[in-house]
Amino acid sequence: MGSKRAERGKTGRMRTAALLFGAAAIALATALTGAPASATPLYPIPDPDPFYAAPPDIASKANGTVLEYRPMPPLPLFPAVTIQEVKFRSTNSEGHPIAATTLVMIPANQVPNGPLLSYQHIINGLSPKCAPSRALYSNDPNIVIREAPIMNIALQHGWTVALPDHLGPTSAYGAAKLGGQITLDGIRAVQHTPGLGVEKSPVAMAGYSGGGMATAWAAALAPTYAPELNIVGVAEGGVPMNITKMGEQLGDRPHPVFGLAMAAAIGLEREYPDRLPLSTQLNARGLAIRDAMANGCTNDILAAGAGHSAPELATSMQMTKDPAVIAVGNENSLELYPGVPKAPIFEWHAPTDALIPVDSIVNTIRRYCAAGATVQSDLFPSPDHLTTAVLGAPTAYQYLDDRFKGVPAPNNC
Repeated sequence: MGSKRAERGKTGRMRTAALLFGAAAIALATALTGAPASATPLYPIPDPDPFYAAPPDIASKANGTVLEYRPMPPLPLFPAVTIQEVKFRSTNSEGHPIAATTLVMIPANQVPNGPLLSYQHIINGLSPKCAPSRALYSNDPNIVIREAPIMNIALQHGWTVALPDHLGPTSAYGAAKLGGQITLDGIRAVQHTPGLGVEKSPVAMAGYSGGGMATAWAAALAPTYAPELNIVGVAEGGVPMNITKMGEQLGDRPHPVFGLAMAAAIGLEREYPDRLPLSTQLNARGLAIRDAMANGCTNDILAAGAGHSAPELATSMQMTKDPAVIAVGNENSLELYPGVPKAPIFEWHAPTDALIPVDSIVNTIRRYCAAGATVQSDLFPSPDHLTTAVLGAPTAYQYLDDRFKGVPAPNNC
């Protein structure tokens, strides 16, 4: 029993650390990037299912255009729920068209044009198989949707739930702004897909940590990127508001979960191949580790990178900051993004969360308040990052339920 508890504790610590290292990749990439060079990113093996392929005319489509949709098998995890999958046009971090996907869960007690929740699940992975639309149907015990209980609460109350693959078709782990764009385009597509019953639904968005980052970016982008959406409320928890600042906390010593930092650097290189040419700066061992994790999910990535460090994997170490790399981090840091959400925001975090820069959350919320946003920011003292998610979830649900019911949003600015 003691060894099992220890193993569970170790697994929990590794999962928690995974949430930090997605952002810490900026420092890793900075350390590895020397003189400018032509990037050679390693992209994941494409999903063989033709449903996920982008059509040849995708560039002619508007963001959020429905490209294809299909029914999906029911899942015991979500009883009395019908599931559809929608493919739609979105845009990547450099402005190029992409085909993205979202699942749509429709409860038996759905009211036409009733509440629609876009839920951004935490995704730690570099392969399409790690995305929710595949993970839910996988037999791999290492690929688990851990936030299903939260979604079930919404479904049991008659809410329709969209579950986007917010890392995009190349599994760009670490690309925060991309997640916001895909989230918004997914909502657009769901509301324009025939037969889903949500064409005129009020919309809410929710997510924690990495999922909270996609949610928070979607909220900040919505006024300019998707102003037509009727977003009535947003619940975002444990959000890394500044990944550049988080990256500065990553040292150059070996670390048991170094693989997550490496994975995020790989993901960011996929989104910014010309500005973050990570692969050109890796030595033979670094390239071998990159190749080993390039199609992995959390456990594969942790195993491949355990105990390694940036200096060990680099052909040379560039100690000075690379402006191009830092700019990538800044462009994916909400603290530095000037946009302000129009939808009411519920934000929660632990005041002593060691994995995210709490001052960046405070600064971002203060800026939102000064600009006239409606924000309820709550603190949940807890021993670790993931416990805060559980502690805040009931309040987050009640907050969104009140917004759907038209109750005026609280504001503690």
